[in-house]
Amino acid sequence: MRSFPTLALAAVLAPAALAQHQTFVVNPDTSHVKMTLQSTHEIVNGTFNIQSGTVEFDRATARMSGSVVVLAGSGQTGNGSRDKKMNKDVLKVEQYATVSFEPKTYTGVIAPSGDSTIQATGIFTLLGTPHQVAIPMLVHIEGSAATAKAQFVVPYVQWGLKNPSFLIWKAEDQVAIDLFLSGQLSK
Repeated sequence: MRSFPTLALAAVLAPAALAQHQTFVVNPDTSHVKMTLQSTHEIVNGTFNIQSGTVEFDRATARMSGSVVVLAGSGQTGNGSRDKKMNKDVLKVEQYATVSFEPKTYTGVIAPSGDSTIQATGIFTLLGTPHQVAIPMLVHIEGSAATAKAQFVVPYVQWGLKNPSFLIWKAEDQVAIDLFLSGQLSK
């Protein structure tokens, strides 16, 4: 039989233990991916839509799981013919409809509220091929609302994608990504 002090301590500590593990559910309508590609004649800016995202994290173990999925064919750069070429020749959206990131671990501390800087490590899948990446992120938590912001570079040519350069228009072999995720936390 447990004593009253033991039960009281367990009752006090149980919510704190549960708060260590949370789920971040991304709202696709308020989240986005922006890309920037440098070329010889212009800077190409574009946006992609988030299809879905759920990330579970545990503050006690620095473990993460889940995924953030982007619709590969949703990319828009403001030039229809360029977007068509990007979808067909570079991203091959007929074969690979999505791009995803599956976090596995993180370094840093995710505070229960306010801003936190972490580095999420996981698998970035592009053209069906997984790549291990570490992505620095700024996480902001306010009550049950949360956001995550990240800026990183994808070496897309090194990862097997076609460089869209043609004639005198030359594109760099990497693209800068600006990720903004907004959503809700649950326990």
